[in-house]
Amino acid sequence: MLRVYTQFDHGNQWLGTYQGRRPLLACVLGFTDTGLVPHISTAGATPAARRLTALADAEFLFHGPQAKPQYPLPYLVQGVSPVFISWPIYSHQQFPLQIFNAGLNHQPPVPTVDLGGQSARCISSGAALPLHTVEWLFQQGRNWGESLARQREEGYLILAECVVGGTTTAQAILTGFGYQVAGQVNSSHPVCNHDQKRQWVERGLAKANQQPPNWLAHPLALVAAVGDPMQVVVAGMMIAASRYCGVMLAGGTQMLAVYALARQIARTRYLAWQPDNIIVGTTRWVVEDPSGDTVALANQVGEVPLVATQLSFSASRFSQLRAFEQGFVKEGVGAGGCAIAAHLYQGWQQQDILRAVEQTLETYRRLREQAYP
Repeated sequence: MLRVYTQFDHGNQWLGTYQGRRPLLACVLGFTDTGLVPHISTAGATPAARRLTALADAEFLFHGPQAKPQYPLPYLVQGVSPVFISWPIYSHQQFPLQIFNAGLNHQPPVPTVDLGGQSARCISSGAALPLHTVEWLFQQGRNWGESLARQREEGYLILAECVVGGTTTAQAILTGFGYQVAGQVNSSHPVCNHDQKRQWVERGLAKANQQPPNWLAHPLALVAAVGDPMQVVVAGMMIAASRYCGVMLAGGTQMLAVYALARQIARTRYLAWQPDNIIVGTTRWVVEDPSGDTVALANQVGEVPLVATQLSFSASRFSQLRAFEQGFVKEGVGAGGCAIAAHLYQGWQQQDILRAVEQTLETYRRLREQAYP
């Protein structure tokens, strides 16, 4: 069910250490106007739908299927939200859950910790967030990372995200740090929109050149220029939590960017942290995406193991789930991390996860048909 793709010894040691231990799932919500660029993402079929994706995912993550949610899950080009993987796993295995609002345009309809952030402008502005907001969110992340870790000193944290357009802001962070990421990042498209992402990233970084051009020395300024609010919160959480317990950064391109960001912040600010306690956990749909190269990207970033669940939906009776095998959606809302944790904690295999996900989708469809006959 699990495969380590980079940093093999480190990754296998981490998996062995936390086998049988129950994690805490922390999902950090954020928004960037980058997600409204036409065709930049399939996490919502239209820009209007993508405005509400994080709110709908958060509501589903907290409540599960409902007949009439306040924010229905948006229609996708194909497939379903990855929250259909996250929710049945964490709810069946009773992982503690904490949802954080790092910066949204609307108040989430479920209990969340409001971190006092704000949504980001499009990266093309070169001024996505005020620097003082980035500083504040980083400190909030550090505070909460330590607090959550002290609750899980015998276990680990799954740090998940929901940010539409987040792979593009991730590419902006990695590019600003000097990584050669052309053709390596992922997206929710079956074939990644590399040229579109590159154009918007280049536009934003060019406009931001009035700020410090040496982004390695000013990582928070880079987030302020072309990042999103989730990135700096999770970076702070990771740094602080790693001193006390294990940390799984649940995602692909986005979490590799968060790791690179956190490491650079720790270096420039001389912050204590424990890299050996950290892995990036995702799905094989991300790692084996033929239109990206996540393994090469992880090797560029270095140090952190890349681990992926080998979960497959090829035998599912639902076409919405089989769409994952065609390259749609791939990851989000901690789906890959939850699938990895399901195997580590209770030994769930392929059939166990598939059964739970299909039951959730079946319940969701039945409730919707009853509510809207």
